[in-house]
Amino acid sequence: MKNQSRSDLSLAQRWVLAIRPKTLTAAVAPVIVGWGVAHTTGYFHWGAALVAMFVSIMIQIGTNLVNDVVDFSKGADTEARTGPLRVTQTGLLTPRQVWSGVIVTFGLAVLAGLYLTWIAGWPVLILGALCLLSGIGYTAGPFPLAYHGLGDLFVLLFFGFAAVVGTVFVVGAEIPPLAWFAAMAAGVLTVNILVVNNIRDIETDRAAGRKNLPVVFGRKAAESEFALMLVIAYAIPPILTCKQVSSPWVLLSLLTLPQGIRIWGRLRSGQSGQVLNPLLGQTAQLLLRFCVLFTIGLLI
Repeated sequence: MKNQSRSDLSLAQRWVLAIRPKTLTAAVAPVIVGWGVAHTTGYFHWGAALVAMFVSIMIQIGTNLVNDVVDFSKGADTEARTGPLRVTQTGLLTPRQVWSGVIVTFGLAVLAGLYLTWIAGWPVLILGALCLLSGIGYTAGPFPLAYHGLGDLFVLLFFGFAAVVGTVFVVGAEIPPLAWFAAMAAGVLTVNILVVNNIRDIETDRAAGRKNLPVVFGRKAAESEFALMLVIAYAIPPILTCKQVSSPWVLLSLLTLPQGIRIWGRLRSGQSGQVLNPLLGQTAQLLLRFCVLFTIGLLI
């Protein structure tokens, strides 16, 4: 977006940019998988299913807003930024406005979470509190996870295990072994979104003092991490089938493997900076397509 056109944006358009709609795939896809696993338990609470999706989206948006304002204050988002536009750094929204957005989105997540707690009990309250604290602590606080090499672990734990297993618990009332495998598959593919993001931002992250994998060990290490995450994700459906934990229909998710290999190939081509933005979107699409096909397989 050109500088001269930014002032023409309405307040609503500025907030749309702030919440980063394209990133919401990471909030939606794991919950969809959780729905599929919950369906296999023979019990499915539709109210909890819809509220779980709402909570996941609100926490994702709130985390995005925290990231936007804190990265600007820490100097990670500057004019040299190669990723999509950030509203605080460009002056489209003030830090106070963005923090107000954080309060609103996290507040809505808390209110909706109380409903889930009423349905499934106190463990949901603890899980929700951990998710909110981690959403803030990803870039803010005395020990920001993203600045100390813990971003990948955060994504795996909260976009994989917390999102999937938590959804299964509130929607299906129990946690079958299948839930942990499904959570791992969704989690590692979500990690790959962060891997592409970190490779794209390696220079600005280094300047801002971030200590993620590509900054510390180099781009090749991050490319290898991407490949490892693919291997783990695509090994899970055959394992579930061989162990008869699920029906062979979950193998439908393997139809997305060629896309994953193509993305990895492009990642290894040496492209950097803004050129990787489309690849970031494709990695998010890969996650969603895998999770949808995996869920369809569970439902069949």
